[in-house]
Amino acid sequence: MSAAKVKMRQRKLKNQPPNVQFVSSHGYEEGSPHPNGGIGDGPSDKGPPYVRKKRSHQETGWVRGHQKDGGVYANQFPKIINAGVFARARAAEVSAMLKAVTKTTGSCHVFGALPRHMRRRAMSYNTKRLPCRLRELANRMREKCLQGSVKKKEQAKNKSRKARRRHGNMLLEFNRRQRKNVWLETHIWHAKRFHMVKKWGYCLGDRPTLKCYRSSYRAMSTHCLLQDLSYYCCLELQGEEDKLLDCLSQLTSKEAGPTFAQRLCLSGQRQGSVVLYRAGQFPSQPLGPVTFLWRPRTPGSAHRQLWTWVHPTLKQDVLTEFQSVCQCQPVVPLPVPSVLHAEVISATDLEPKPDENPPTKQTPGMKRKQNPKDASGPVAKKILGDGTRSPNTPVTWKSSSTGILINDLTMEIVRYRLIGPQSHSVLTDALEAATDCDEIGKSQSSCLWWPDHCKDESKVKLHEQQTDVFHTLKGIYSTAELPPGTVLGLTVDDPRLNIPAKAVKALPCVKEAQEVDDEKRKELSLRGVPEHCCQSFLWEQSVRNNVTENKISEQDLNRMRSEVLVPGSRLRPVPPQGRVPILLVHQPGKQLGHEMNSWGAGWDLFLPKGWGMAFWIPLVYRGVCIGGLKMSLTHSQNKGVPHFPHDYPDCPGGARFQEEQESELLEKFKRRPPAKRTNYIKHGCLAPFCCPWQQLAEEWDVIGRDGEERKGDIMAKMSSQSDAAIKCETSHQEDHVMTAQTHFTVLRNRKSLKLLSSWCIPTSSKGQRSHRVREKPLLDCSAKTSFLASHGMRLVWVRLSLLLKGKPELHAMVCVPTADDLKLLNKGPSSSGPQEPPHRDRLKSTIKHGKKGTKKKPDKTKSQNTPSTSEQKPTTVEDLQLACPASDFVLGVWPNPLPSVTSHCSRVTLGWVTQADFSLSAGCGEALGFVSVTGLVHTLISQPVEHRGMVLLRNPMSLQYRFAKINIEV
Repeated sequence: MSAAKVKMRQRKLKNQPPNVQFVSSHGYEEGSPHPNGGIGDGPSDKGPPYVRKKRSHQETGWVRGHQKDGGVYANQFPKIINAGVFARARAAEVSAMLKAVTKTTGSCHVFGALPRHMRRRAMSYNTKRLPCRLRELANRMREKCLQGSVKKKEQAKNKSRKARRRHGNMLLEFNRRQRKNVWLETHIWHAKRFHMVKKWGYCLGDRPTLKCYRSSYRAMSTHCLLQDLSYYCCLELQGEEDKLLDCLSQLTSKEAGPTFAQRLCLSGQRQGSVVLYRAGQFPSQPLGPVTFLWRPRTPGSAHRQLWTWVHPTLKQDVLTEFQSVCQCQPVVPLPVPSVLHAEVISATDLEPKPDENPPTKQTPGMKRKQNPKDASGPVAKKILGDGTRSPNTPVTWKSSSTGILINDLTMEIVRYRLIGPQSHSVLTDALEAATDCDEIGKSQSSCLWWPDHCKDESKVKLHEQQTDVFHTLKGIYSTAELPPGTVLGLTVDDPRLNIPAKAVKALPCVKEAQEVDDEKRKELSLRGVPEHCCQSFLWEQSVRNNVTENKISEQDLNRMRSEVLVPGSRLRPVPPQGRVPILLVHQPGKQLGHEMNSWGAGWDLFLPKGWGMAFWIPLVYRGVCIGGLKMSLTHSQNKGVPHFPHDYPDCPGGARFQEEQESELLEKFKRRPPAKRTNYIKHGCLAPFCCPWQQLAEEWDVIGRDGEERKGDIMAKMSSQSDAAIKCETSHQEDHVMTAQTHFTVLRNRKSLKLLSSWCIPTSSKGQRSHRVREKPLLDCSAKTSFLASHGMRLVWVRLSLLLKGKPELHAMVCVPTADDLKLLNKGPSSSGPQEPPHRDRLKSTIKHGKKGTKKKPDKTKSQNTPSTSEQKPTTVEDLQLACPASDFVLGVWPNPLPSVTSHCSRVTLGWVTQADFSLSAGCGEALGFVSVTGLVHTLISQPVEHRGMVLLRNPMSLQYRFAKINIEV
């Protein structure tokens, strides 16, 4: 029987009861059940009246009628029939037959019951083409389908694209999508042009969809790069200056650099960055970097105001420490009305407005769009600020003892960063200082903030002085000419009124530069902005709320433009709502090292919330290049400064980032086919997706504590490549590593960093020339012992420059060169460096045998003679790994726990790389990473003076070592 007939027969018999048995063409065998009931004794006992005899095994299929082979039907009848069993069998057959007739087995349509030659396509919508006996059933099924479709349409959220694109519906949809991840005000602009990622509770632009690496570098070097940093969290502290400094001094240390108080005492240093620690826990428990800005002093008042910007991953930890040292308690928020429908009301919408707008009258001849939601509920409002925050979440904390007030201003202030030498040209071209109000505006009472401020002569005079300083910026050639820490407060007109018709690259104007007074320009370049000009109305919350609430909408602005007599000209006079207070903070460029000083300098632009896109579009029309998260990392790498959270492994945020990065890289590795994956075990790479800093610091601490006793063994191990020495070192270190419990930290002591930098003999990029050092401290055993006594479990952040060709990659290994390796440097550019011998993957066979062993049953005879795995005690790390189940292994990756990270390869490991790329500024491959302080000191003291600071770099997917020079820039 063919396969098609078998399927057809199974489809027909799927509704038959289990007690009904059908006879096949081969007859019955002895002991087989019979449809008449009972069990027969032979082929014809109690069988049916006509049963074919059993044919040979060569004949298959159904048989019908008389056959040539002589097969005949049996004429014998059963001798005994059980009436009850016989009746039950027939009743089951009748019920099965009725069920098969009434229930459709195939299609659910009525015309499926008709023969194929009677079916028509029009029957699906015209029931009159069906026979009379099927029309009633077809009508009922059609009504049922129509009711289901109507119900389904009612449950659908969006009816059509036209309905979805309506302004109110789009706002509701956008508000719904912002409940889990916060959107910046420039989110929609970025979403059309960038690859978006969800990080730290925000939707952020990672990199543009177009190629941008070289163009972004050119913009940072010659023109301007624009970034949106509004995702940084702002925490405001208010109180007396002495009490604020006393509380904040518990979170900082003078050894790690200037503190809040030192920055405040320096001239022109009202802003800066510090690394915070837990109260009284320096240097063991760092929190992370914090950027701060002091408000200028008010004459005759000791009250000060401080803004601090922290990364989203640090916000909760820093806020907890602020509450602890300032002894603040949360202020109970006011009750908030429940939010209706799908809209989310911002914090400013909940505050009472000073004046409600009167209902607008409909102009004759204009049609009003009918909105079905006008009578049902409130109009959807755009989210301004943090849409994920609950209305009952406290945002203010106050101390009854110290009087300090803490406010959470997250997403309340928009922050843009402009990087490049022509950042000031972009600002002066896009922004214009606000004009004074006329006498009529001053006399009239208004709910706007600017007319009230124009009534005060002192404030008007301050605004004129700030305008003069802003105009002086036009005569500056580069942003790097200004002293670091310069702050300028200003009030500007709405920049949407000054948008050019076509995007034009903003460049310094020679004519305007000549009009600027040389004395003022020199005064600005040498001393910066005067302290009284640093004031800004942006510090006042009432002004920020007033500016946000009274912003002119795009619709009203376009209507005003259409009424201008000359199309395309600027609106005169400027509407009173178009005055915005801003704050310009100068960001210094590269300050470390001796090369490319002041590279990457720029400005930070601070705005009230709600005005993000109003300033973003005018800046874009000035020819700036837009950067994302990836370009922030490149900017930090070129400046030679640590980037959070990548370069802070000892902070809680850095540890969490490393765990997330490891899981992402591992999942990406698993998505590749096993045959296309890199076997990191054969490449001798223990940790291709993470950096085991704790294990590295512990192993080098063991070597440093053994010190003089094992000095000869350590030096021999650094110069030899024998496996016996490696195994001996591994077994000796494992005993000590298990007992070490001290957590590693990063060395941030400025005095110790300067000493360590001088020992490394700092050089330029590619190690071409060494820089002059005033005093070269001697590096001997006594200096090494005294230095390592206080910095045992420490890591140091270093910059690595490749001497020859090569491009370092993420998590590349920093290793110690042997004496024979250093001899290769004398051969010149022809020597590319040593190579790592291939390793053997002993876990590959274990994984394969483990997968095969899961399918086979265990042999009882072998299991009795061989002791179980649980009874065997693993003596080495390899035995411990082999004792783990094979399902936990990933082919080509070392499982945990890892063997010795320092002595696993032929060259001793010092550390790993956290940032790496080909540097366009240096013209060679550069990397930033961490190495063990103990290992670095041991390496420097064992190297000759001419080769001091030379190390080897090896990428995770390569066996080739590359020579690199270590520089510690302070």
